[in-house]
Amino acid sequence: MAIENPHITADVIEAAEFPHLAQTYRVMGVPKVIINENIEFVGMQPAQAFLSQVLKASQRPGSG
Repeated sequence: MAIENPHITADVIEAAEFPHLAQTYRVMGVPKVIINENIEFVGMQPAQAFLSQVLKASQRPGSG
């Protein structure tokens, strides 16, 4: 989504290279996705489920 839309940004972090971030965000499995610091899920998601989570995050107060 971040590639296609200039209003969306994404960062990819290698947990082994940044253990402090892995600990902060309680990474126990990969991929771990965190959206706006309030929605998170682990594991590969079907496209529709991923989109659903993004839309859910965009509707939360303080999301933008």
